[in-house]
Amino acid sequence: MTASPLDELPTEMKVDDALAFATRLHRIGELDAAETVYRRVLEAVPDHPDALNFLGIARHQRGHTGEAIALMQRSLELQPDATGIWNNLGNILLDRGRFDEAAALYERCVELNPADPVVHNNLGVLRRSQGRVVEAEAAYRRVLELDPKNIDAHNNLGNLLADIGRIEEAVRHYCESIALMPSNPDARKMLGYAYYMLGRFDEATAFYRAWVAEEPDNPTARHHLAACTGENVPERATDTYVESVFDSFADSFDAKLSALTYRAPQLVAEAVDQVYGKGGQALDILDAGCGTGLCGPLLAPRAHSLVGIDLSAPMLSKARERKVYDQLIKAELTTFLAGAAASSHDLVVSADTLCYFGALDAVFAGVHHVLKAEGVLVFTVELAAAAEGADCGYRLAPHGRYVHHPQYVVAELEAAGFGEISRTEAALRNEGGKPVPGLLFRARKKAGAVAYGQPRPPSTRSVKS
Repeated sequence: MTASPLDELPTEMKVDDALAFATRLHRIGELDAAETVYRRVLEAVPDHPDALNFLGIARHQRGHTGEAIALMQRSLELQPDATGIWNNLGNILLDRGRFDEAAALYERCVELNPADPVVHNNLGVLRRSQGRVVEAEAAYRRVLELDPKNIDAHNNLGNLLADIGRIEEAVRHYCESIALMPSNPDARKMLGYAYYMLGRFDEATAFYRAWVAEEPDNPTARHHLAACTGENVPERATDTYVESVFDSFADSFDAKLSALTYRAPQLVAEAVDQVYGKGGQALDILDAGCGTGLCGPLLAPRAHSLVGIDLSAPMLSKARERKVYDQLIKAELTTFLAGAAASSHDLVVSADTLCYFGALDAVFAGVHHVLKAEGVLVFTVELAAAAEGADCGYRLAPHGRYVHHPQYVVAELEAAGFGEISRTEAALRNEGGKPVPGLLFRARKKAGAVAYGQPRPPSTRSVKS
């Protein structure tokens, strides 16, 4: 039988020793055991403020955010000057999108300890999420006054400056971040992207080549080198790349997209309204690439069943908290579609997912397979400029996502057995201070239509864009 970490716990321990043991378990990811010991401490001392705080953090990590907030509020009643707990509770509220409440807590932290760089950094993240760019920049710069070598602040400030088009300044902060931590993948990725935004293509290419030479198996380095050079471009982003992108920022995903004026879920929902009207229906819906579930609440009122699929487990965990999905599945999209029951869904939606696919034939064949007769597909792609990827209909752009020609998308939909195809140009989000042009598509499975091939995973051959 597998030994439990609790086997190390004596039958009797001093409260402080038990709490120290629980926090060690917590740090190494043994959440079940840590929670058990935290609760034992609270049985002995019901008002132990640190046990309440740490149990609150653990409960939030397990998705029980309401309970976590209550525990931490009780802890603050017992020690109102504990800046760490104010900060932790602010982080949870920020994660939940309760920006005004989080701001009040961070500001309370600043009052209690104005020289704490962590709080100023978190306040910067919050202000950026609110779209208050000037205040966010001021908060990050305050961090760097207090701690000039703070990697998070350099990286966060670089991202903020890149988003508003101040690319040269962003580059300086990315370079500083990499100098302080050469293996920092976030700063490395953004530095290469910043070189591209500045038109310094040779430097971007050289940067990614050096990264690949240093870490040949790094999925981010390989993907962005292909994006910059057009060499060895895969037909879709690899699973390891997609997981590395989305697993790493699931906690801040919604806030970041809010700051970028992200519109894809709303556009998809509006397109669904145009197809079915405003009234509720009992539709079997598949949210293909559901992420944190931003489409879920918009689709749930008309759903008989709502299934979400995504490759990132942390993103699915966030989607689960919305409590609108009947089922959430971790899988690669084309593999899932190939193995799913035929004619099982009335509606398939995909918001900002197909930008990680170049070739769309396998996706469309798979969707055709799972849709019922005359079922509907609604999705977004990013729009390619006229000269981009003209030979094959798509291109892996230097920002790391695929862009598509509308004629290519239409041709693939028709080949897969779809009709009633409509498309609308729309800005999907802002990036680098500019709108990202996209296409919103609607298509219906033709009655009695047969797709050109069985749903299958895409080939592994490479194409040169």
